[in-house]
Amino acid sequence: MLFDKRLLDEARPAQTDLLATLILGLLGGVTLVAQAFYLARIINRVFLHGDGLTDVTPYLWLLFGLSLLRAGLTWGGQVTAQRVAGQVKLALRRRLTEHLLALGPAYTRGERTGELTNTAIEGIESLNAWFSQYLPQLALAGLVPLTILVFVFPLDFTSGLVLLLTAPLIPVFMILIGNLADSLTKQQWTILSRMSAHFLDVLQGLTTLKILGRSREQIEVIRFISDRFGQTTMNVLRVAFLSALVLELVSTLSTAVVAVQVGLRLLYGWMFFEQALFVLILAPEFYLPLRLLGTRFHAGMSGAAAAKRIYEILETPLPPPTTKPPHPAPPPTGIIRFENVSYAYDNDRHAVADISFEIQPGQKIALVGPSGAGKSTVAQLLLGFIRPTGGGITSSDISLHELSPTEWRAHLAWVPQLPYLFNTTVAQNIALSRPEAPAAEIEAAARLAHADEFIHGLPQGYETIIGERGARLSGGQAQRLALARAFFKDAPLLILDEATANLDPATERNIQQAIELLSRGRTALLIAHRLHTVKTADQIFVMDRGQIVERGTHAELLQQRGLYYRQFNSEPHSTTFRGAIVANGES
Repeated sequence: MLFDKRLLDEARPAQTDLLATLILGLLGGVTLVAQAFYLARIINRVFLHGDGLTDVTPYLWLLFGLSLLRAGLTWGGQVTAQRVAGQVKLALRRRLTEHLLALGPAYTRGERTGELTNTAIEGIESLNAWFSQYLPQLALAGLVPLTILVFVFPLDFTSGLVLLLTAPLIPVFMILIGNLADSLTKQQWTILSRMSAHFLDVLQGLTTLKILGRSREQIEVIRFISDRFGQTTMNVLRVAFLSALVLELVSTLSTAVVAVQVGLRLLYGWMFFEQALFVLILAPEFYLPLRLLGTRFHAGMSGAAAAKRIYEILETPLPPPTTKPPHPAPPPTGIIRFENVSYAYDNDRHAVADISFEIQPGQKIALVGPSGAGKSTVAQLLLGFIRPTGGGITSSDISLHELSPTEWRAHLAWVPQLPYLFNTTVAQNIALSRPEAPAAEIEAAARLAHADEFIHGLPQGYETIIGERGARLSGGQAQRLALARAFFKDAPLLILDEATANLDPATERNIQQAIELLSRGRTALLIAHRLHTVKTADQIFVMDRGQIVERGTHAELLQQRGLYYRQFNSEPHSTTFRGAIVANGES
């Protein structure tokens, strides 16, 4: 259905402008009747009464004034209608963005970026026609014809009855054809969203496609999707043109019926000429708002189709609200406890199952284990992006879900395996947490992260635009910028998720030194695949299949000869580190 009550509710904050649009449209209808009245009177006096130009000049000036007034009312109605659409789009885009941010990475990782982007930009923009054209015309299609009938019925009951009986034919045909167009428009929007998502995937993976020799294949896929979208668009236009033809035909035939009955009655002297001419002038104008409704109907279909996806996102439930008023989040300088924490994804697969551990203030804890063991899920739980499906997490004996998430994250610094860098300057990427900070603080953080040297080698130094996702930087350089962010934020709790993965040995050593420096005096949670990077941790928790299967220091875990021992000995660099262990008396 094109009419969605939820969209109507969106217009409530702009109801003043919407009401002004309707009033201006209604006044335009009254002005139209006045124009028809004086035009019929002028023609009647000139052709039947023989009046000259001087006699009808006052009426001509009045008719000219009414024309200007009607033009002004039409322009004013369009302006206020656009204001309604602008206010609704702004509010809806803000709500959608805030909701996506509230849903967090746990939701967006499961969606296609291109499709979400298309919905947030093109989808909301397509609602412009719905609010600025279809919604006002829906009301005017009833108000203007009723206004005309109010003046026609007292003057000529028969003509008013003919107009009243033929008017419903236009909406009936509009609905019959509109149902077909509605399904085609939804199909068109679905294909457009998929095309946007696929095109973005291809652009982001272009290097991989080139290396694997599959880029030409994707050209054919995009061509196929584009052709399909073009065919669907042509089908929508075909139905829209058919609808316009049918509505014009019905309107013309209805006007002809009015003209025939008026002409016959005028011929037999049952009507006065001025009266008949007045009705004939108004007849096409009577059907015009109904015909325009059909046109606006098709213009608003794309927005109605997009609204379905927009509300799917807006109605996606947020994480459970706090059961108590949020506590001001204390700095995580107390004990952080995981107590029988479990987390299951939608398919009921437990990523984390009944784990318990605690992090003492200033302690450096490491989580290790094979891929898929649940290490990153623990980080996401601690960051507050997802909530446990069982058990609880506390900081200083306050449950994490009772704390303000924004305040809690203000005390955290996070360095992920693949840091996201924005298409802006190096300095702005480092100073995300405090954009107004002086350059000296930014440069100091970069030096601590061993990033200052390569930054000075960039074309504009700290003012160099680094490209989307840091496209102009190497993996090691991007990782050092992420560490510089953490140094700059200077948060008491540090979470490092595979921060040294996929780096060459020299870069890894530099970053490992920076991590050691960054961890001093802070509570730190280190997630790692390479076990030699966590030897200095105060406690190491070994995870497997969502559970903690071993715990202890590096030396204690080697003595246990369990999973940690086997993984450590299977690492490519393990020989070097075993030599160091033996030298230190560890075996």
